[in-house]
Amino acid sequence: MIVYEAKLEGTKEQYGKLDEAIRTGRFVRNSLIRAWIDRQVKSRNGAYKYCKVLADNRSFPWAKKLNSMARQAHAERAWASIERFYRNCQAKIKGKKGFPKFAKYQVRASVEYKTSGWKLSECRRYLKFTDGFKAGNFQLWGTRDLHFYQLNQIKRVRVIRRCDGYYAQFLIDVDRRIDKELTGVERDLDVGLNHFYTDNFGEKIDNPRFLRKDERKLKKLQRRLSRTQKKSQNRVKARNRLGRAHLSVSRRRNDWVCKLAQRVIKSSDLLAIENLQVRNMVKNHQLAKSINDASWRKFREWLEYFGVVYGVPVIAINPSYTSINCSNCGEPVIKTLSTRTHCCNSCSYIADRDENAARNILKSSLKQLSDTVGRTVINNASGENDLCSVVETQPNKSARRKRKSL
Repeated sequence: MIVYEAKLEGTKEQYGKLDEAIRTGRFVRNSLIRAWIDRQVKSRNGAYKYCKVLADNRSFPWAKKLNSMARQAHAERAWASIERFYRNCQAKIKGKKGFPKFAKYQVRASVEYKTSGWKLSECRRYLKFTDGFKAGNFQLWGTRDLHFYQLNQIKRVRVIRRCDGYYAQFLIDVDRRIDKELTGVERDLDVGLNHFYTDNFGEKIDNPRFLRKDERKLKKLQRRLSRTQKKSQNRVKARNRLGRAHLSVSRRRNDWVCKLAQRVIKSSDLLAIENLQVRNMVKNHQLAKSINDASWRKFREWLEYFGVVYGVPVIAINPSYTSINCSNCGEPVIKTLSTRTHCCNSCSYIADRDENAARNILKSSLKQLSDTVGRTVINNASGENDLCSVVETQPNKSARRKRKSL
């Protein structure tokens, strides 16, 4: 699956129709959550049926204007939040379990269509919405060419409202694979804040710090927003300017991380990374802004994506003791966060702290890979076809009855 995005160009009236569709989708989602709280909906199929109830209700005439598949898509969103709450309760995680909340108005919002409710022109440059809101034709502005794909490959169309306009995202069912020449390089990355990452060869990439560079501008726009009167037109304009500035930071960061991840994957045959729990790390309020600005999680997602595209294995290693243990002799060397140089007293090995951690991660990844290959050979020799262990499933009631009768 790949996602292509293009900007929608239309009139203010057309944008108003899209806003109505977005509000209707939010209404469907909130109504389903309320029905689940009131025990009226108890399953995913029940959520689909409740969409029909909302459309037939004369008290909500706007619900029927939204395409039926679009209503189902928002029902899937609501039920996904309910299932996540159930999983967290069954796993008995500590703290909040993520009880489903009612969606409120946000500048960034979306409405999602499946295979109906929209139509592409023959030139693939115009998108028409055919549901009850009658938003009309929009011109698509973007660099992606949709002529390479058939219409039946487009599974969903999502309309997103942002601070700088409206965008259409096309979810295309295609398997993307690119052949890459072998480089003979086994690389490991140790991410950080001083440098974005340091690999096992000692190469360091500077941290761009997009948010820190624009922080002065963002604070100035935030002060202007706080001086405006609530529910005024000037406040809307000030909020839009602030949102555009944040959107610019986010886009530059994502573009830089995407290109860097692709370059790393194309120059490696094996990549090892740290399995960092960024959600827990940002609980440190002194480092939360810097960690979010570094965008480690997004970098890992792009690495795993391009790893699948180019056929490069990406292995996530537990980062425990990677900065403490010596990569040369394995002896632990206790150091604080301010100590940036690794000096081993046992073997007199001296290296940068991040470079030492990168080499430890590479050793762990090679060991994990060799263990995996060893299990594959053993399983194939014993007659098993894959790495998955054979788990004995419990027989159903009819099978148990047959066994008892025997």
